[in-house]
Amino acid sequence: MTFHPRIDAFETLPAAPARAETDEALIARIAAGDKRAMRTLFDRHHLRIYRFALRLLGEREVAEDVLSEVFLDVWRHAEMFGGRSQASTWLIAIARFKALTWLRRRGETPLDEATAAAIPDTSDDPETVMRKKQQSQILRDCLARLSLKHREIVDLVYYQEMTIAEVARIVGIPEATVKTRMFHARRQLFDLLAAAGVDRSPP
Repeated sequence: MTFHPRIDAFETLPAAPARAETDEALIARIAAGDKRAMRTLFDRHHLRIYRFALRLLGEREVAEDVLSEVFLDVWRHAEMFGGRSQASTWLIAIARFKALTWLRRRGETPLDEATAAAIPDTSDDPETVMRKKQQSQILRDCLARLSLKHREIVDLVYYQEMTIAEVARIVGIPEATVKTRMFHARRQLFDLLAAAGVDRSPP
């Protein structure tokens, strides 16, 4: 992955000492101007943020720009983190805002699901790797056919492993609405997977 030059500046720095330091502690140090803490936070979360943006936007270069903007916002405004949610939730919320802002600028153009960067398990044999790639591609294609509001709920719950309460806070809707969207998204996804020949029990 080629990162934006603004982010590359942080990549040249040594990471903070390898101790079990919380994200919250790192953000406090970033607020004080600690670039090594910034590098550590970036190393810890950049792939997750990038993949989240890529699944919403479908374009690698735009996802990279969003990634850069997220961590630049963290660098500039770390003192605004109030600790009311987990740092990872805060970062995803920033990424979501940046992604939706870009989508609004682009208009109502249908979204195409780009292939997310995959990290293969080196313990898998070639046949297993190929089968996983095929299954993953079918799932990505089906997710791409969901509406944006349903796709982002699926992403936050399953890919980001967030609670209903966290998703509600990020998206800005009641928890009951999150559950309703999740129910409909899972049903639609099941139907799409079935139509694609994937034998799955209803979620």
